[in-house]
Amino acid sequence: MFDINYDLHATLSFTGDLEKARSNIESAIYAAEQDIFRKTLPGYATGAHTVSYEVYGKTLDLSISSDRPLKSHVALLRLRKPLVEAIGDYRIGLRDMILSETIEVPVEKKPLRRIRIPFTRRVTYIPERSVVQVEIKNITSSFLEDGSIDRLEKLVHEKIEEQYQEGKPEQRAVIWQSSEKPIKYSKNPTTELMKLGWIKQGPGPGQWFYGPQMTALIRNLEKLAVQEALNPLGFKEVMSPKVTPFSIWEKTGHLSGSEPEMYFVSLPKSRDKKDWQRIIDMYKITKKAPVKEIRRMLKDPLGGNCYAQCPPMYWAFEKTIISNESLPVLMFDKSGVSNRNEAGGRIGFERVNEFHRIEPVYIGKPEQVTQVKKALLDKYTFLFNDILDLEWRYVDVIPFYLQQAGIAAKETSDELWKGTLDFEAYMPYRGDRKTSEWLEFQNLSVLGNKYTKVFSIKSQKGELWSGCSGIGLERWAAAFLAQHGINKTDWPQQFIDHMYDISGW
Repeated sequence: MFDINYDLHATLSFTGDLEKARSNIESAIYAAEQDIFRKTLPGYATGAHTVSYEVYGKTLDLSISSDRPLKSHVALLRLRKPLVEAIGDYRIGLRDMILSETIEVPVEKKPLRRIRIPFTRRVTYIPERSVVQVEIKNITSSFLEDGSIDRLEKLVHEKIEEQYQEGKPEQRAVIWQSSEKPIKYSKNPTTELMKLGWIKQGPGPGQWFYGPQMTALIRNLEKLAVQEALNPLGFKEVMSPKVTPFSIWEKTGHLSGSEPEMYFVSLPKSRDKKDWQRIIDMYKITKKAPVKEIRRMLKDPLGGNCYAQCPPMYWAFEKTIISNESLPVLMFDKSGVSNRNEAGGRIGFERVNEFHRIEPVYIGKPEQVTQVKKALLDKYTFLFNDILDLEWRYVDVIPFYLQQAGIAAKETSDELWKGTLDFEAYMPYRGDRKTSEWLEFQNLSVLGNKYTKVFSIKSQKGELWSGCSGIGLERWAAAFLAQHGINKTDWPQQFIDHMYDISGW
């Protein structure tokens, strides 16, 4: 049942000479061997055991081994308190602990290539025993206390699974699809709008300058989403911060793979102009930004520009008990741009680094969140079918590793469902509707207690779930223009009737 091996060596530094407390130390270690090291799971006669220890000066060297449920590093943490108490009469305290540990993690699959894991000196696959041996060097007790080693073990399995998943297709189940619409426009709207001078590529990567016409279209789509979908359902507008500290992303999990897409933010080390004088003078001479010098004057990153609006919205309710009368909480943010490094994925104005987005967030009991999701889906269906007249679909995307586990997409109308629906629009200029890539222009998610749990958002009784939906306004515009063209006379009359101000188009 348990066959992970742990071999630990720790150096404990104290505030005084340990020689006079040697007998107390030996007694504490012996007592631990007989008691707290053996407090393990039922059915196991032994837990961890001390391989060796040595006292010299202010230092205690200690080796602990275990192949049982009580891990060596957990045994060390259990030993710490009685050890400190045993030498307390000599007014000697524990200063710090530096330790190294070798862990052998059983794996079902052979790694396809070398595994690299932070905080390790060496990671080795031993085929004859089907284990991955991980050597961790020179870590502190805080690394043990916050569960980092357990997560490191889990990461070994994740790394191997990722190697087998690479290149495997996702299962994409179409849950619903609109009828096919007549193709009345087949040009790339980005190219045509650039020819007219209504949009222009911006000064930075993935940025666009939108002239009055395009701005009017985006603003009308924004008002359409708010006034026809969000407001009728009771969503209220909020304004969330647009620089997100790492402390928030650490909780939401955005630092588990989104880093290559993030815009990181650093503050200056000083606000004193004298400290910046060299940079100022260099610019006056060269008329170019002295980037290397500027980099030296920046603090470590504190977080990043808005990647998605929802994390600060959850933070606003951290450690809050929401009354039953206030549920569900319905809010949305549209107060600023979001930034993502799309790199080679940038395509026209529909896939950009800087974009305008509305994000509704809803928090409530599971059945309330399910009802809100269904109500939003109904509103979106009305907007895309009856007002924007789009050819579109929504799909449930199942990653390969979940396919392997036998999990498939399922109907999502009324049940207590968790997951994400991607909304996709046909883009005629990209080719045949059956073989070309459709544009993902919207999503709708039910996240269960993923965020309410990490931010300790609670109700008076029972658990809370949450959901969100990303409304990408550039993508709405791209889908609309790709199907209906850039001539307003070709647009659906129902959209014309709902327009608020697009007279300049």
